[in-house]
Amino acid sequence: MKIVQCWDDGVVADIRLCEILRKYQAKASFNLNAGLHQQHRSHGWQYQHTWVERLAQNELRQVYEGFTIANHSLTHPDLTHLSHPELDQQIWDNRHRLQDWFDQPVSGFAYPFGGWNEHIIHRLQVSGHIYARTTLNEPWTFPPANPFTFNPTCHFMDEQFWDHFNSAKSTGLFYFWGHSYEMVEEQHWRQFEGKMQILSEDNSCQWADLPELFEKPAQYQDPMGQADLALSE
Repeated sequence: MKIVQCWDDGVVADIRLCEILRKYQAKASFNLNAGLHQQHRSHGWQYQHTWVERLAQNELRQVYEGFTIANHSLTHPDLTHLSHPELDQQIWDNRHRLQDWFDQPVSGFAYPFGGWNEHIIHRLQVSGHIYARTTLNEPWTFPPANPFTFNPTCHFMDEQFWDHFNSAKSTGLFYFWGHSYEMVEEQHWRQFEGKMQILSEDNSCQWADLPELFEKPAQYQDPMGQADLALSE
């Protein structure tokens, strides 16, 4: 069974998360918003009485070295409320920036706040993305009927995590997601590392990168007139 995971928002807690993932040679995708990373670390919001900090732009490449980078929009708005030009800016500008920063193709997308509609899906398709992740956790068979409404199996802190894992064996794919800032207590980190160890030591499982699950699209031209270099490798 293949196991995939993704993490959102590019926060300082990802540093510890990445250390754990590397320890167990676990693959992962990180969904980032290039427009929200400044020259220095910045306060983002409060989560359970703890301030969440975003990583500085100049430390992103080192923190995420060896991992897959995906598009999470430029500034994390609800895409369903945007005009056509605003939507293209959120999708295309972020993709180009991330590709420039990380020197790797960016072909996956995660919907901010889980919001999507058919028009958004169309703009993702013509911009060269190959899948988009929702926030609707549900059992399913793989491949999904529509790769642009790709639902994860469960959240990484789901109380039924292992039940979902065992059920996913019949589909051949287990997909969990989350935010590292949700681990606000030391026991959360210990529990997460325990999961990584169990999954990595299970000979029936294989870590995979999300783009590996889908075919790559052809090269596209973006609406701003810039050549799309994402798939020139």
